[in-house]
Amino acid sequence: MKSFVILGAGRFGQSVAKTLYSLGNEVLVIDNDEIKISEIADCVTKAIIGDCSDEIVLKSLGVRNFDVAIIAVGGNLETSIMATMLLKEMGVKYILAKSSNDTHSKILKKVGADKVVLPEKDMGIKIAKNLVSENMLDYIELSHDYSIAEIALPLKWIGKNIREINVRATYNINIMAIKTKTEIQVNPDAERVFLDGDVLVVVGKNEDIESIE
Repeated sequence: MKSFVILGAGRFGQSVAKTLYSLGNEVLVIDNDEIKISEIADCVTKAIIGDCSDEIVLKSLGVRNFDVAIIAVGGNLETSIMATMLLKEMGVKYILAKSSNDTHSKILKKVGADKVVLPEKDMGIKIAKNLVSENMLDYIELSHDYSIAEIALPLKWIGKNIREINVRATYNINIMAIKTKTEIQVNPDAERVFLDGDVLVVVGKNEDIESIE
């Protein structure tokens, strides 16, 4: 179990908080909006009304002891920047911050955020990737060049095994897992024969993944 402190109880913050808590983690949510706190209170470990950019409030709640801090107040630039700076100074192990645009992202990284997300942009990229590809079922961008993707099995691979197709050498990708209707086979054996209906979870350069599609 990990401990998470989430600053901001808007839609993004609440969604992340509820998911983390449902997975068995300790979750503290802080927001100065009493209504938002009342909405999330029963869905997390603890929900506190407080100013996310107030050093005294953050220190009194012991946020430096949490494994991860998530700054979910992306719409308020000043608050998110101040909160990031304070958490960094307090020595929080890992800081993830929500951003509203690319410039905001650069600032957050400079003041201490370990990772910055732009939910709308990230989801837009994911949806676009899925729409333009008939085979791609899901997609996670690791960097500008590399991704993890779920792709439908190419028909010409049915009945052949991984070694026979020589996937890594021919396509320059690695198969992390194969999903069937009943199970997920992680790190499949090279002799594993591809069957109709298999879904491949692969990692590699974006251009190489696209070449398979």
